[in-house]
Amino acid sequence: MKDNYLTVTALTKYIKRKFESDPHLKNIWLKGEISNFKHHSRGHMYLTIKDDQTRVQAVMFAGNNRSLKFRPENGMKVLIKGEISVFEPFGQYQLYIQHMEPDGIGALYLAYEQLKEKLHKQGYFDDRYKKELPSYPKHIAIITSPTGAAVRDIITTINRRYPIVKTTVIPVLVQGANAPASIKHAIDAANTKDMFDVLIIGRGGGSIEELWSFNEEIVAEAIFKSTIPIISAVGHETDVTISDYIADFRAPTPTGAAEIVVPSQIELKDRIVSIERSLTREMNINLTTQKSRLQAMKQSYAFRYPGQLVIQKEQELDKHVESLQRAILTHMDKKGSAYKNLYTRLAAQHPRKQLEQSKKQLNQQIRQQNQYMSQIIERKSMQLSNIIEKLTLLNPLETMKRGFALPYTTAGTIIKSTEQVHVNDLITVNVSDGKLHAKVLDVEGDNHD
Repeated sequence: MKDNYLTVTALTKYIKRKFESDPHLKNIWLKGEISNFKHHSRGHMYLTIKDDQTRVQAVMFAGNNRSLKFRPENGMKVLIKGEISVFEPFGQYQLYIQHMEPDGIGALYLAYEQLKEKLHKQGYFDDRYKKELPSYPKHIAIITSPTGAAVRDIITTINRRYPIVKTTVIPVLVQGANAPASIKHAIDAANTKDMFDVLIIGRGGGSIEELWSFNEEIVAEAIFKSTIPIISAVGHETDVTISDYIADFRAPTPTGAAEIVVPSQIELKDRIVSIERSLTREMNINLTTQKSRLQAMKQSYAFRYPGQLVIQKEQELDKHVESLQRAILTHMDKKGSAYKNLYTRLAAQHPRKQLEQSKKQLNQQIRQQNQYMSQIIERKSMQLSNIIEKLTLLNPLETMKRGFALPYTTAGTIIKSTEQVHVNDLITVNVSDGKLHAKVLDVEGDNHD
């Protein structure tokens, strides 16, 4: 009985073989909406394809999604070609996508809009990065197909308008899978050579698929990084590619690029003739003016009577010399007086005089201070004598000299009342010339009753 039980692995492998043997599951055409989209660092894309009622897990490996012309996003409706199989570790079926394109809009158009938005956010279209085209280029590089009509139109127009300029055709592929790399390599190579003033890149008209090489990101980056100014001339006037937005100048057609990149020799000749006429007219006017000035100078007094003019100028020179000498003497006198005044003021401020004056002031202040201190000492001495006299009058010793005595208890307290002693108490009596030690024989108090 136990032999009838299958392992989970065996069951999953069996179901996977069933899926793989069903021809209907090997070629699935599916449409739905993308959700839970994740682009793994290894290049694989993991997503869920859903409709209103159900969903299926899907994966598109890097080998298949590398050819996508658009970037899948959540919420995008897509058309898918793939196969159904079982992912054994999880035991669930999933869709393996081989091809995918947007539902309701062309993949190329969507890729174009997505790349355009991306490069715009990165600043590739900003005018601050646009380089000025040279007014009179010496060497132009034309990056295009060497066999197309575009290169013939460009070279013919340039030779007609400005035949002295040198042109070099750098042949590239302009359509197909290898075209973007070919165009990028040509732009990079032109930038490594110090010989071109401007680059023209482009081709003749065609469908969006035929023009797609100029919508690739590697071509856009090569144009943006170019140090040489670039004119984009792709397709007809109504055709607008990513290259047109990034290039320093966009021409509506290849022929238009040729007309933009060089001036017209006919217009230059007309300008030269016009400038020559203007210069001739200005020179004639200037020559006439200078002749009039020369004639006036010839008729002037100086040229007719040079000797008298020299004598007159000699006399004027003598007057000027005398006037200058007087002015110098006056100036020297004025400066001498100013010098003497300054010297007198400086002498008055000499440090020696300042020191003598300070010494006088110091001596005077010392005398005043000594006089003031003497007055203070005299006044304070008198005050001290008065205080000593008053203290002498209040001194108990002076009282005892007049016959009075001061009794003290054995504790050293002066006896002021009979209540402080008792019979047989020992006391000390201070007199003017010593002390008496006595004993109280009797105590009598004043009777005021």
